[in-house]
Amino acid sequence: MENVLAVLNLGDLAQAFSKMGMFPVFDLAYYIVSILYLKYEPGSVEVSRRSPVASWLCAMLYCFGSYILADIMLGSSPVDYFQYNSHILLASAVWYLIFYCPLNLFYKCVAFLPVKLVLVALKEVVRTRKIAAGVHHAHHAYHHGYFIMVIVGYVKGSGVALISNFEQLLRGVWRPETNEVLNMSFPTKASLYGAILFTLQEAHWLPVSKSTLILVFTLFMATTKVVMTARHSHGSPFSLIESWTCHLLFGSPLGGGEEDNHHPPAGAAPSSPVKTKEELSEGARKRKAKKAE
Repeated sequence: MENVLAVLNLGDLAQAFSKMGMFPVFDLAYYIVSILYLKYEPGSVEVSRRSPVASWLCAMLYCFGSYILADIMLGSSPVDYFQYNSHILLASAVWYLIFYCPLNLFYKCVAFLPVKLVLVALKEVVRTRKIAAGVHHAHHAYHHGYFIMVIVGYVKGSGVALISNFEQLLRGVWRPETNEVLNMSFPTKASLYGAILFTLQEAHWLPVSKSTLILVFTLFMATTKVVMTARHSHGSPFSLIESWTCHLLFGSPLGGGEEDNHHPPAGAAPSSPVKTKEELSEGARKRKAKKAE
């Protein structure tokens, strides 16, 4: 990999990209997309009208849930990240504009597909950095704790997904079937695989520099997520490999998992254990259209 980058003269690019600051542009995109997904959740708009404090807390969990959970796991204070006033104020401003902007103008702008695709790509840049930072932080605390490195990196990259049931309780909703561990979405799976790669690199078992791995993994995540968002795809590029691996190691039936959810047998009621954010978005838009009629 390093030789290929040297030939293409991309080594310096990878180094510069890995040192690029995330605040405010990339973090702003991360907050916008995260809170946009919160607004897609059923009942979130009603909660914002009935209890702005609960809505704000949910928004903060969507933006900073990964930091809170990772700090708890590493023995730090769960409110440690809230010392960064600029980040909290920026996320709070985004929350207010998405939920309370007159005529929903801000929401309509950021939900416009071309704009949303750019924001989604920028969000994946932040996700990759968070995975790498989580692994690096765990490496300093537990030098040979490779499983801990993977877990912390995974938690940092997954965001609010792993504590989504707790976030739902703040909105007065209890849906245990939406547990992300039971029904892992593409970003959650990719965060796990990314955490494994960054742990291998941190342990010097992967002959690639960290800056190169950050660049390559970011390109993969951003490209995949943009394509999936543009096509309104709810599957996962890992499905085929996972299906064969689970069949060989655990005896799971081939074609199980996500593919079955998207192609139910004829005459059978479709089982939809978990709706993706895009599906929730479409449902919300249809409900709004009906109310307008």
